[in-house]
Amino acid sequence: MSNMTTLGNVFDRVHEMSRNYHDKLIEVKEISFESLETISISDELHRLKPIAQQSISNRLGIPFHYLRKCPSDIQRLNLNHWLQYERNEELFFRFNGDDVRAIFTPRYIPTDNIEVLDKLKSLDYPLDTRVQSSIDDEFMMINIPDGRQSFIINGERMTPGISVSNSEVGLASLSIAAFVLRLVCTNGMISKTEVSASYRHISGKILSELPGVLTDVSRELGKKKDQFRLSIESKVEHPEMTISSFNNQFQLNKEEKEAVEWALPLEFGQTMFHVINVYTKAAQYPELPADSGYKLQRVGGTILGMVK
Repeated sequence: MSNMTTLGNVFDRVHEMSRNYHDKLIEVKEISFESLETISISDELHRLKPIAQQSISNRLGIPFHYLRKCPSDIQRLNLNHWLQYERNEELFFRFNGDDVRAIFTPRYIPTDNIEVLDKLKSLDYPLDTRVQSSIDDEFMMINIPDGRQSFIINGERMTPGISVSNSEVGLASLSIAAFVLRLVCTNGMISKTEVSASYRHISGKILSELPGVLTDVSRELGKKKDQFRLSIESKVEHPEMTISSFNNQFQLNKEEKEAVEWALPLEFGQTMFHVINVYTKAAQYPELPADSGYKLQRVGGTILGMVK
């Protein structure tokens, strides 16, 4: 998870990352597999990136965890056999140069990160807007604090705002939710509200509805203040056991659990407020993938919503 930057810097990063991106509809009859990692398209070899490997395995109904353990000749036999039963005549391929980023059906309508950024810019978010962002090849998250709605909790300044996330390769839908930034350490927390929205990439209406959803989510932000106060009043006798239980409940993977272990001594305390901040701090774990950082911020927000 990165620290604060500007929307302009995010634009520059996304432009640079997408320089060699391109899409193409490929006829299934032109496709064959050399292995799980290599595909032949019209007799030209291309490397399959990990998300593309997963997406084609799922598309063909082959368990990915099984397939990646197989030797390459067994991978080739499985993939080419089940490809014969593909119902579509074409598949939608997303490329980064010669590498295949992801594979979808022709119904998939991509919402690219640059389109999301262009829409935010058109909604009066100037390029010098301060944001918290995390971006990699698979996932983009932008959290936009609204300093006009800041409040003080437990002596710390909390700034609510909007979180926008998107995956160009199918890891997640375009999503909009409430966000709260803890300024003292730039911990961020994404919290589902009554008007949080998520859109699958099969509709061209996604971006046109974005302004209304942003406005509706903004109206919900005031409710978070009372929930934070309750979290401070909610005592936790055994924080480690509580966090271990939450790790299992939210199905954290090995790397995400390591991030939580790293954050625990930095945010240790015996209230739900401290437990929540362990997860939001964990999102800043070095080298954590962008989608895992987003997940940990959502875990913090979900736990906050559970406080009564």
